[in-house]
Amino acid sequence: MNEFRRLLGYARPFRGRLALAVLAMLVYAAGALGIVTLVQPIFDGVLTPTPTGVGWVAMLLLGAFALKGLGAYASSYLMTDVGQRVVMDLRNRLYRHILNQSAAFFSSRTSGQLVSRITNDVSQVQRAASETLADLIRESVTVVGFAAYLFVLDADLAIICVATVPLVVYPLVRLGQRVRSTTRRGQEEQEHITHVASEGLTGHRIVKAFGAESREADRFAAAGLSLFRTNMRITAAMSALPPLMEFIGGVAAASALWYASIKIGRGELTAGEFGAFLFAAFSLYAPIKKLSRVNAGIQQAIAAAQRIFEMLDTHSEVKERPGAQPLAPLQSTVEFRDVGFAYDDTPDRHILRHVSFTVRAGQIVALVGLSGAGKTTLVNLIPRFYDVTEGALLIDGVDVRETTLASLRGQIALVTQENVLFDDTIGSNIAYGAPGASRTLIEDAARAAHAHDFIMGIDGGYDARIGERGQRLSGGQRQRLAIARAILTNAPILVLDEATSALDSESEQAVQAALVNLMRDRTTFVIAHRLSTVRHADLIVALEDGQVAELGTHDSLIDRPGGVYARLHALQMLDERERQYEDTL
Repeated sequence: MNEFRRLLGYARPFRGRLALAVLAMLVYAAGALGIVTLVQPIFDGVLTPTPTGVGWVAMLLLGAFALKGLGAYASSYLMTDVGQRVVMDLRNRLYRHILNQSAAFFSSRTSGQLVSRITNDVSQVQRAASETLADLIRESVTVVGFAAYLFVLDADLAIICVATVPLVVYPLVRLGQRVRSTTRRGQEEQEHITHVASEGLTGHRIVKAFGAESREADRFAAAGLSLFRTNMRITAAMSALPPLMEFIGGVAAASALWYASIKIGRGELTAGEFGAFLFAAFSLYAPIKKLSRVNAGIQQAIAAAQRIFEMLDTHSEVKERPGAQPLAPLQSTVEFRDVGFAYDDTPDRHILRHVSFTVRAGQIVALVGLSGAGKTTLVNLIPRFYDVTEGALLIDGVDVRETTLASLRGQIALVTQENVLFDDTIGSNIAYGAPGASRTLIEDAARAAHAHDFIMGIDGGYDARIGERGQRLSGGQRQRLAIARAILTNAPILVLDEATSALDSESEQAVQAALVNLMRDRTTFVIAHRLSTVRHADLIVALEDGQVAELGTHDSLIDRPGGVYARLHALQMLDERERQYEDTL
């Protein structure tokens, strides 16, 4: 129950509302008990040949029903309010926590899995927080009130009824354990079906291109069938207890009826007293039946909470050191000093080893090498998507690990091969890194990125929505919006990760013209697929197997015998000649 207690801890900020809800539950229980206590005067005073106190009994009965209804409404509303607030805080905290994790965290998990934790698992907890907890408190108070009244009416009959309670405890515990374990499997199946759906929908173009609609639909159906079977096992477990309790309650009622007939025959019990007792006993059944489902609901919430807290207890964040200071704007150099890097799960396999070079402010440095040489990993260290595991990365002589993340990342603009655009307006996407920017600044950035003309040709212009991941735009248009976003951010350090490699020749020319404007007066790190784009770089860093193989300019490296850069250049020249030859055929 540690997870359940931890879950209840999220209700502490709402103690006032929770106290009012409990008070309303006491009002509900008092009203329900008041209805039961009026049964005896109805039988013994009203339903007689000479009725007495009919008006008072009727008024009291109406008052008891009104009290019960008012308590039910207020307790249900207040508990739902508390539950929704708890779940909102939990969902927000979970989402923020996930966003703060390192790049390695996201590389080892799918977006469908993470979305499932935020939506499906939290929804499972929401039902428990809003409904189950309310039933637990309200029905428990009602059961205690009814049970006490039974003992007041006749202790012997009450003992006979209560004697059957232990028979319920064992199946209640066993079925609860089964519900918890099955619910966890159900949440995992729900996570899987979310993942399958997310893959199929985001990759719909590839699915259609390869005629794989039926295959993807079958994958989804298989995942759905597995989830169906798991949910039915949960339903079977939750549906088994109420009939069992009803049977045990029937045994108790039959025993009480037999014993009451003996006491009535002896004159030790009136018909009104027994009617009141029987009515109270049957009234006791409804809250007990609800409580049996409460246990199953709590077990479901615990299973979901375990998965949520597992995520909240996962810490792969790139953390700021105590006393970290804001980083001043770049003035002189960016230095890689004997940098090494390995992932946490493979500490013996270094992606980078002994990388050392210095870039002066305003220079353009090109990172080249074969696929897997470590180029992208190297530039990911600059904004601290990962931290170096050896050596240090220094900006103006300051180790970036000694600075605040906000001040560091505020100095870096990033343009990648596959830029992420959001389902928002064109203007909002350009101003993503500068949300307070005016329309004039947004348009100036778009003009500098050679994007203004095509934007004005779209219905709605800067107010047009571009769809998920900018799917309503071409690749070159998306890239120019990303460049405009980087220009508007006005960061002194720029990272270009193969920003033109996926574009056709015409789009590449437009993007290259935009990049010229973007790189002006900035310290730029360029990962280039085509070496022609780095010919004029101030410094070329040739990586091989995670190490710096060569440093220099294009002219100093191109004629170096057996050099890495010279080999890459020769291979690309050969590829270009082959493409030109194929184009002439």
